[in-house]
Amino acid sequence: MIRRALVLISVALLLAGCDGSGTKEGAPAPTAAAVPTTTPSEPGASTTTPAPAPSPAEPDLAGARFRVQKVAALQQPTAMAVRAGDDAVYVTEKVGRVRRIPNGQTPQPGAVDPAPVLDITNDTSKGGEQGLLGLTFSPDGSKLYVDYTDTEGDTRVVEYVFNDGRADPATRRELLFVDQPYANHNGGQVSFGPDGKLYIGLGDGGGQKDPERRGQNLSTLLAKILRIDPTPSGGQPYTVPADNPFVGRAGARPETWVWGLRNPWRFSWDRQTQDLWIGDVGQDEWEEVDFLPAGRAAGANLGWSDMDSRHRLRGDNPDGAFLPITEYNHDDGNCSVAGGYVYRGSKVPALAGAYLYADTCTGKLWGLVEGDGRVVDQRELPLNSEGGNGHSIVSFGEDAAGELYLLDLSSGIYRFEPAA
Repeated sequence: MIRRALVLISVALLLAGCDGSGTKEGAPAPTAAAVPTTTPSEPGASTTTPAPAPSPAEPDLAGARFRVQKVAALQQPTAMAVRAGDDAVYVTEKVGRVRRIPNGQTPQPGAVDPAPVLDITNDTSKGGEQGLLGLTFSPDGSKLYVDYTDTEGDTRVVEYVFNDGRADPATRRELLFVDQPYANHNGGQVSFGPDGKLYIGLGDGGGQKDPERRGQNLSTLLAKILRIDPTPSGGQPYTVPADNPFVGRAGARPETWVWGLRNPWRFSWDRQTQDLWIGDVGQDEWEEVDFLPAGRAAGANLGWSDMDSRHRLRGDNPDGAFLPITEYNHDDGNCSVAGGYVYRGSKVPALAGAYLYADTCTGKLWGLVEGDGRVVDQRELPLNSEGGNGHSIVSFGEDAAGELYLLDLSSGIYRFEPAA
């Protein structure tokens, strides 16, 4: 019990869903909402929504039977990535290491390469929400990218050439530095999207209720998902794509792709439809999941900090802003959403096409089925594993075949498998 309590304290510090201001009892479980039919008023937003590719079968959440099997024990894993032409999975440890697990299908725990792929523990702050938070590879697998907080607590996004199974420290190239005004809400995800561009998630910089109002401020990189091309250009370490929605707009950072976020803790694209899903950590009552259909993400405003999820915080929902597709409150110990993936693997057919997400503090796992921007079905899914539902689910991973993994902050990485 003491160890579990310490883990939950660490979880709460890592994601800070409550900012220490307590929880409110008596509110309902995850609540569905329709994505607004209004189109974001910002430049670059499409006025049409392409029809999604047909799914071979509707997900059957009620009939889904699966278990999660431990693949490896790791020290506070935070993010997972795969590399083109490589059957390993790569996982970040919060303290500042990237570890390689040869053959992500390895069933035996502890199958981790003894030498880290990258070790930046001396450069990484490790307290609270800080640490090594994000990892991705270039589409061709030749470069590795990490997002971490340095010893001053500021965000750095760094590129390394990947040689002989390791990130070459001599090739370190910094793409982005962001001053963090507080120690929390760092975001931390880096991912290449379906378009081959690099996306970077940043929280609002911290502080309770966004005290400097960065959420609705387009002149800062904070509270955003950024979109860049990591190729240097014009003396800068990266290139801003010409089709980014705020290019040329006075007073707006052109790197911005999505804005109005509090702390985007894991976003992903449906590999079949290219819809974008975002888990955004809420204030002290609500957690949200946002759904942006393919073609509608550019310039989308998600409302923070005028709104906290679907609830007024200090103003009305900004004109044209997207409301979350679903939300849940902090009843029963919930505290921080961990965004996941739409399952497109083959091991658990009943989950095919369902979006999976979790709460870190309680270890609850939910499945959500979307149709026409609305929740068709949504329910808690039991986790059958040696820990029962007692996982500290801090993140998810997806391998090249679309199979899903969950990262438990307290114990390691697990893979979704058919029920035994």
